[in-house]
Amino acid sequence: MQVHYLIMLHAFYTKYKPYYADNLRLALPIVVSQLGHTLVHLADSVIVGHFAGTIQLAAVSLVNSIFMLILVLGLGISYGLTPLIARENGSDNPEECGKLLSNSLLLNIFMGVLLYIFVNYGTLLIIDHMGQSPEVVAYAKPYLQYLGISIIPLMIFQTFKQFTEGLGFTKQAMYISIWGNLINIIVGIIFVKGMFGIAPMGVKGVGLSTLIDRILMCAVMSYYVFHSKNFKSYLKGFRFGFFDQVRSLKILKIGAPVSLQYSFEISAFSGAAILIGTIGAVEQAAHQVAINLASITYMISSGIASAATIKTGNNLGKNNFGDLRKAALASYHVILLFMAVTALGFVLASNVLPYIYTEDLSVIRIAAQLLIIAGFFQLFDGTQVVGLGVLRGMGDVNYPTIITFVAYWIIGIPLGYFLGIRLGLGVNGIWYGLTFGLLTASILLFFRFQSRTKNLLLQV
Repeated sequence: MQVHYLIMLHAFYTKYKPYYADNLRLALPIVVSQLGHTLVHLADSVIVGHFAGTIQLAAVSLVNSIFMLILVLGLGISYGLTPLIARENGSDNPEECGKLLSNSLLLNIFMGVLLYIFVNYGTLLIIDHMGQSPEVVAYAKPYLQYLGISIIPLMIFQTFKQFTEGLGFTKQAMYISIWGNLINIIVGIIFVKGMFGIAPMGVKGVGLSTLIDRILMCAVMSYYVFHSKNFKSYLKGFRFGFFDQVRSLKILKIGAPVSLQYSFEISAFSGAAILIGTIGAVEQAAHQVAINLASITYMISSGIASAATIKTGNNLGKNNFGDLRKAALASYHVILLFMAVTALGFVLASNVLPYIYTEDLSVIRIAAQLLIIAGFFQLFDGTQVVGLGVLRGMGDVNYPTIITFVAYWIIGIPLGYFLGIRLGLGVNGIWYGLTFGLLTASILLFFRFQSRTKNLLLQV
């Protein structure tokens, strides 16, 4: 019996082995560059937690919970370009790729300016009325202001990043993200702590360092695309300021629902952070520690999902539906294995990992409990984001958007509020609700993937 299972396992592995290798080769650089978004906020949390204290760490938690909700609206729009580029590249249509880039750049600059206005003239006005600690809010405001300005260069960077990744060039964005994060950490420590004659700036310092980092990343990524020989044939159709309604609508038809998908999920976590903030600053700081660590593994999953989007779009452009399904299933296998390993790491190291951020024992005790819960929801978080990535590559974005709304806002947050606030389970109860929301999304998106890919195979 054991030999029989080993033979079956070997046959299964042999069947998917080429897809594992292909997916990982494409995904790994994307994973690193995707991690850049999270590592910026992780670095901010670590620097503030060690050099500025628990109250300012709680301010970082509050701002990140609000800012990420705003930022994903822009990121989602930028993601609309990738599957279209992958599909046109699969259909051997390089000039169309350049025209799509022109329209995406205009859309993303406009979106960046719009989101900055929203942060500067909207969010900063309502932050005083969210039931948060006045001390926390006072530190949060200048930090949020700098992050708001940083959206504009970040959206330009994202345009060129999604363009190059759609064509399968994934390493340059990875290198830029690595160097950008190193600069952010070094400059952040200098500003927060106050070195080389600079007065200590506290949490405001990490906001300024993040802005500087994103301006540099934008400049370098733009230079790379316009000066690399890899993109000369694709840029023949590019003209700065070129706007075409049909192409822009194509990008928005994918990007806008993707933006909503991300906003429903992130807003659920932001809503959870605000609920936790009504419990206390220590609980809010603990939530920030645990969610930061969970965000790292989520962004790795998001990188694998982005690779799945590119492969799916490429195979769709070639009408190669068999490879499309197998490559997508291989992405599911990879993410399940990865998330199982990291879940085990979170559970076993739950009492140690919080020390990365803070030495406050009351924060560490609560964060350790949350990391055990995070260990369980990781599996669902990983599979749901891969499901979204595959479906996005197929151009299927509307139905998954409904799934994410139901999972997070009809199930996750109400259940978290009931368990955490009404039943008095506190921060743990709110996280139980989020976990169940992720489970719901994961299952429904997998059923959708199965249905869509099997229908494609029937057309062959």
